[in-house]
Amino acid sequence: MRTTGRLFAIIAVFFALIAVIYWFLAKEPAGTAALVFTGALGFLVAFYLLFTAKRVEPLPEDDEEGDIAEGAGVQGFYSPHSWWPLPVALGAAVIGMGLVYVMWWMIILGVAVTVIATAGMVFEYYRGEFSRQ
Repeated sequence: MRTTGRLFAIIAVFFALIAVIYWFLAKEPAGTAALVFTGALGFLVAFYLLFTAKRVEPLPEDDEEGDIAEGAGVQGFYSPHSWWPLPVALGAAVIGMGLVYVMWWMIILGVAVTVIATAGMVFEYYRGEFSRQ
């Protein structure tokens, strides 16, 4: 985690410097804002990773003498067959269309679909044939 945190810290500093240079050379606010926000997001990720690294045991990639095989094993559970991301994306698309065309009923419909689909995705493995008993 420390290695990844340092990498994101380097990214944050790089984009902050590039934003300053870009501002002086181009005087263009949209590109400068994009670079500043990119650096800020890099800082947020770096801060989280470095702050969390103090509380957890070191990962295999943090060891200078580490081997690739040390990182082997189960990395997490990822649902291979879930259909729930499709209605979540549909709800988000409906919200986006409602925002573009300023249709409040479409925004409300999209929020309702997104909330229901997100709840379905979160609780997918707590009910039905896939529930753990």
